[in-house]
Amino acid sequence: MNVEVRGRPENPPVLLLHGWGRSLQDLRPLTRALTDAYWTHAVDLPGHGASPPPPEPWGVSEHAQLLHDYIRREIQSSVTVVGHSNGGRIALYMAGTPAHASAVSRLALISPSGVEPERAWAYHLRSGLATALKAPVQALPSSLQAPAEDWLRHSLAWRLLGSADYNAQDGVMRETFVKTVNDHLDEELVRIRVPTLLFWGTEDEAVSRRQMEVMTSKIDDCGLVELDGAGHFGHLDRPDTVQAGLHHFLENS
Repeated sequence: MNVEVRGRPENPPVLLLHGWGRSLQDLRPLTRALTDAYWTHAVDLPGHGASPPPPEPWGVSEHAQLLHDYIRREIQSSVTVVGHSNGGRIALYMAGTPAHASAVSRLALISPSGVEPERAWAYHLRSGLATALKAPVQALPSSLQAPAEDWLRHSLAWRLLGSADYNAQDGVMRETFVKTVNDHLDEELVRIRVPTLLFWGTEDEAVSRRQMEVMTSKIDDCGLVELDGAGHFGHLDRPDTVQAGLHHFLENS
């Protein structure tokens, strides 16, 4: 992984995780705001920024193991995880999974993913059409399935059915996207026992108010800060509010 480390090792450690299709550059304003008092580790997740893609399609669990190994090897203590969107999903999974929970001391998340969204009829229509397109391929002999699936993924019909994030990826990262975004964390949320602060923009079109309410109701020690007028990138739309709230949380939790 490409990691930018700032601050002094004797200060409390903070691990920062960006969202899908982004990089640690998104988190530099937060990193700069924390560096004086904290030891920050901003990560480019696999296949993002300057980090190479994983060797095979990964889901949330593989990302969590990679980060846990990094924490154990390089930081050697539990950390506060600051995560945006898919980075928040990975952080929630770590805090709610017994194998990784000891690595996380607090969560501060901006519009985290992880709660299954309510789907519009158009989504179900596209999903049904995709299943219908895959059925003939799955009926082929095993030796023919891989080239047929590759052809299907590059076809115009398949691209029309995919989301913008899906179509922006290729190869191993496209399959990583599918495995990651379809991992929902209902079981993990109720097992989270660390102090958690959530930020959510009232104009966020990627994560809904209902999804945030599910998180706050299931996580035992959890607070929510609404960012009036902000979208999905609340830390960029309302940096002063997020930075002030994050400092308060870190100093008092």
